[in-house]
Amino acid sequence: MNSHPNDVPFHERHDDELLTLEDVAQILRTSPNTVRWWRQIGTGPEFFKIGRRLYTSVADLRRFIREQRLAARPVLPRPKAV
Repeated sequence: MNSHPNDVPFHERHDDELLTLEDVAQILRTSPNTVRWWRQIGTGPEFFKIGRRLYTSVADLRRFIREQRLAARPVLPRPKAV
């Protein structure tokens, strides 16, 4: 049985696996144009070119997600319920 690479859940993918811009958009549940915009303004995951195609690695996308998660945490802890 042949499985398509996109059938493998993101958390099971190898860090060195390459992802296209469209793959990243699908994983992040956003549009490819949003990922292109992030790339243009320098806030998205790092991409590189092989020929004319853009790629990032699973490891780079995981790093981007982790950075976004950490940036979203409040600076001050939430007050404890009394």
